Amino acid sequence: MINLSALFIHRPVTTSLLTLAVALAGVLAYWYLPVSSLPQVDFPTVTVQAQLPGASSETMSTAVAMPLERALGRIAGVNEMTSSSAMGSTQITLQFDLTRDINGACRDVQAAINAATSFLPTTMPNRPTYRRDNPADPPILILSLTSDTLHRGQIYDVATTVLAQRIAQISGIGQVQIAGAALPAVRVELNPNAMSHYGVGFEDVRKVITDTNVTQPKGAIENATQRWQIQANDQADKASDYAPLIVRYQNGAAVKLSDIGTVVDSVEDLRNTGVKNGKPSVLVIIKKQPLANVIETVDDVLAQLPQLRATIPASIELSVVVDHSMSIRASIKEVKHSLLLATILIISQTI
Repeated sequence: MINLSALFIHRPVTTSLLTLAVALAGVLAYWYLPVSSLPQVDFPTVTVQAQLPGASSETMSTAVAMPLERALGRIAGVNEMTSSSAMGSTQITLQFDLTRDINGACRDVQAAINAATSFLPTTMPNRPTYRRDNPADPPILILSLTSDTLHRGQIYDVATTVLAQRIAQISGIGQVQIAGAALPAVRVELNPNAMSHYGVGFEDVRKVITDTNVTQPKGAIENATQRWQIQANDQADKASDYAPLIVRYQNGAAVKLSDIGTVVDSVEDLRNTGVKNGKPSVLVIIKKQPLANVIETVDDVLAQLPQLRATIPASIELSVVVDHSMSIRASIKEVKHSLLLATILIISQTI
């Protein structure tokens, strides 16, 4: 019978080298351990979003959600499809089989959106969009933007056009969402009594507003050999540009938009808001890629904060409100202490 212990006792050099090799292998494995708050479970999930500013939840459900659901329901491998409609927006979540390739699922979703486009309202400002979404993967970092001089719509515009683009380019970033506000918009709040008094209908107001923002040549100049088109940048983008619009004439007098309602500078969605310490705030919600290291990704974003602050107006304050890597860092610190204590105890027992 072979005594395994005697083999190591009679060959101390070999035993020492083998022990050193195991220790080095453990040290190397420690540095390459994946870091995450939860085990990595990548559900094949795709979220489709569509927006129609001003539409009620019933309109969004019947005119937008239903055509999209009919097209998306034909995709193979869909286990669950849920949708929710609110004022001006619809969100449809598709969960596929675990064996379904997420890239192939995204291509099928894009094809379904294209097929449903002809059944959607023509007044939608943008086509429906989709994104990969893992419900088991919470955001790793949430930033807040506040300002004492700019309103929420202007802050949201900066967040979507500047910050979201820059942050999305950082290594390990999978998705950047903007919440707490909406894009700047001009809102026309009509007075039904005034409209009845002047004999103005809703379609008259809609036509005047639409015709004001039609981009087309204003005229042409030509001679025997050449022709030039006249272009003018007369797009209305502020409330002061819309208020003097003439809706109709009554008894020889012009009926302006300001006579039948109130025109204000606002945002597309009034029911989407964010607050930080009592101030209006816009949130930047950051998620990592499926296989990215949480701590390294957060450190890369935090290292870019000085540059990000330099790219936005000085009147906007950019700060970190939620950092989910802090709990992971604390857990790793406790694991290090536990490993160190276990090593000391094992060595002391051996000696």
